[in-house]
Amino acid sequence: MCWYQHLFQTERGRDCLTKYRQELCFLLWREWSPNWIFDEETFKKTASSFDNPDFVDVVIHCYRFHFGLAEGDPSLDALERTLATKPKINVPAITLDGLDDPLKPGGTAQQGEMFIDRHEHRAIKAGHNVPQEAPMAFADAILTVHRWTNGSY
Repeated sequence: MCWYQHLFQTERGRDCLTKYRQELCFLLWREWSPNWIFDEETFKKTASSFDNPDFVDVVIHCYRFHFGLAEGDPSLDALERTLATKPKINVPAITLDGLDDPLKPGGTAQQGEMFIDRHEHRAIKAGHNVPQEAPMAFADAILTVHRWTNGSY
């Protein structure tokens, strides 16, 4: 399922993303959200962002960084060290798992112990792109946290 992560570690992957960014991203959208039926217009609205001149460099660097094959921004080293200790999350939050998300089989409910403030986990009918696939569930999560922190809607 994550074949593209390995592809992006190579210069061939960079070339592929450079030459076929629209096609590759369309394929990944389909794989990551297998039950989401989106139209061409929906894809095109996002696809215009793939034409950003920094798009390929940012994507490639991100995947290489996560594999330990590229250096991060030195100005963020202190933050990286802090995050490596996995500090507890001390703000109210709702986490959402798409039941059809192939990138997180089994979901993330077990990560609830990471939260020390109010936390709720929701599994919803969606793939990887929760905001677009399930906009009402996504908005409800935001509004719920807003109510928790402000006492009203």
